[in-house]
Amino acid sequence: MSKLRVQSFGLSLDGYGAGPQQSLDHPLGVGGPEIMQWFFPTQLWQSMNGDGHGETGVDNTVAEEGFKNIGAWILGRNMFGPVRGPWPDESWRGWWGEEPPYHVPVFVLTHHPRPSLTMEGGTTFHFVTEGIQAALAQAKAAAGDLDVRLGGGVATVRQYLQAQLIDELHLAIRPVLLGSGENLFRDIDLRALGYECHRSMPGERAQHVFLRKRP
Repeated sequence: MSKLRVQSFGLSLDGYGAGPQQSLDHPLGVGGPEIMQWFFPTQLWQSMNGDGHGETGVDNTVAEEGFKNIGAWILGRNMFGPVRGPWPDESWRGWWGEEPPYHVPVFVLTHHPRPSLTMEGGTTFHFVTEGIQAALAQAKAAAGDLDVRLGGGVATVRQYLQAQLIDELHLAIRPVLLGSGENLFRDIDLRALGYECHRSMPGERAQHVFLRKRP
């Protein structure tokens, strides 16, 4: 059965998945890149964005696992771009250039309609205005027997957690303190929502914690 998975979700030790003041210049907020410093040195990241000569340890292995068996993605609007409110035009085409790293259909949550956007490499962005349940239904239909990956950001993951729709959640916890920003677990009781920690292991630059919905 198709699952909804959160993978490689960077988190600070004090629970923040993004820093404050997110903007075009600071997509992860001020200080936010600190929580992804486990990912940037990996061979996976370097093959996507650098010279391909990254590290091949535990951090890289779990990052690669996050792309296996994925047939569609769901993103919050902030993960697609910094534009707020009604779309002024269709000039913004994402953070990643003409060939995004998804290579499957991507469903973007928004309050403002926009035509689907087909990119190079098999990625098509579909803009969903009917809410998280509609986005999940469309993503699962597109994914078929494969899983759906929920890419974030923090507010989007929180909504799906509170609705108990996430089946598996991988957190890459960095030993840094942000102090402010977007806190993933604020006022969320994961135990009451039916989640448990079933695996944890140290990586080179993060502690990898795997949560799942209890049967």
